[in-house]
Amino acid sequence: MENNNWYFVLGFLAQGLFSARMLVQWVLSEKEKKVVSPTIYWQLSLLASFLFSIYGWLRGDFAIILGQIFSYYIYIWNLNNKNHWKNMHILARIIIIFTPMIALGFVLHNSEQSVERLFGNIPLGLLLVGSAGQIIFTFRFIYQWWYSKSRGESLLPAGFWILSLIGSLITICYGIFRKDPVLIIGQSAGFITYARNLWLAKKQQE
Repeated sequence: MENNNWYFVLGFLAQGLFSARMLVQWVLSEKEKKVVSPTIYWQLSLLASFLFSIYGWLRGDFAIILGQIFSYYIYIWNLNNKNHWKNMHILARIIIIFTPMIALGFVLHNSEQSVERLFGNIPLGLLLVGSAGQIIFTFRFIYQWWYSKSRGESLLPAGFWILSLIGSLITICYGIFRKDPVLIIGQSAGFITYARNLWLAKKQQE
């Protein structure tokens, strides 16, 4: 793998946006005294996911990309549910929807090099650990989508925060073994907000 550490800047930018979404959501939840799902949370999520996927490719880390595959389109669903998606410029929507598909076409067209880049520099056991963490992170948004869809509005239930804590812990461990400061710092920053939102969500249910 080439030694171009400049891509850490992109990774930290993406994680900064992920952290910003959590901070905004936390502040707004504290203000309302309940867990809220603001539009800006999903806007920042979409942009961060886009950038983090690029970082995952530059880093040669399949686990990172895996974590963004499904959640990316769930972010779009939530924006649509909040009637924000249709207000975006048509060109922006086309770029957002089709960029991952174009990227997938590129990967498949250059399958041999892509496999080597994404799988050739990480031991299988470690890759499975990282992928498990990212799958849990992805599943939290699948769960959030299912929960919200069944209730007809975008919500962030208690189960979402439980899965966030578990996925975050696994990903931090993975980041330590990978010596990836982006994963370590980014995931550690979310721990407090995940725990606080879980407490607020539980209190809501009482």
